[in-house]
Amino acid sequence: MNSQTVPNTRHISFGTSGLSLVDKFGIWLSRRRIIRELVGRRDLSVLELGCGYAARNLFAIEDRASSLVAVDFNLSDAVKQHPKFVAVESNIDGALPQMANHEFDLILLISVLEHLEDPLRILIECKKMLRPGGVLLVNVPTWLGKIFLEYAAFVLKVAPKEEMDDHKMYYDKRDLWPVLVKAGFLPSNLKLRYHKFRLNLFASARKEIP
Repeated sequence: MNSQTVPNTRHISFGTSGLSLVDKFGIWLSRRRIIRELVGRRDLSVLELGCGYAARNLFAIEDRASSLVAVDFNLSDAVKQHPKFVAVESNIDGALPQMANHEFDLILLISVLEHLEDPLRILIECKKMLRPGGVLLVNVPTWLGKIFLEYAAFVLKVAPKEEMDDHKMYYDKRDLWPVLVKAGFLPSNLKLRYHKFRLNLFASARKEIP
């Protein structure tokens, strides 16, 4: 199966049919962490793979960016009509060849890696697309988060069941760190932190400057 944000049986972006309160809170926490990582940085060229229907993370950092590329199966009119945005309605595999000649200061993989069949390959491609000194930000659910996410989705039914059923992996630091290193990021350029009450893991991976 080709790597993409969701399996071939599904072709809609996260949030197309609206968001639960749980989802909204999780997105808000992720946005806070992303903004914290960008203190002092401006005029960024940004790519988000699997940005969701409304590209909420990209809108949150719009004032820090000169251009923003949003990639997902389907995107809102607000994304497609915004002058700073390049909207790419595609799965990740379909979008990557279009990015081959571009370099980015910032790439976001927020709640996406856990859905991929071949996360290492996508991380390698992300590193290639970063400018020297550019940063990849990754958010993934932890093994502790698995318990709460599945309970919310399968028992309480306050989170989308199809999202949890599509998860291929959960990550703690010992799981994510070696994958990022295999993708070519130097250990000295990696920062991994638990957040969202340890239900998620947030990683910052910087491309080395020659």
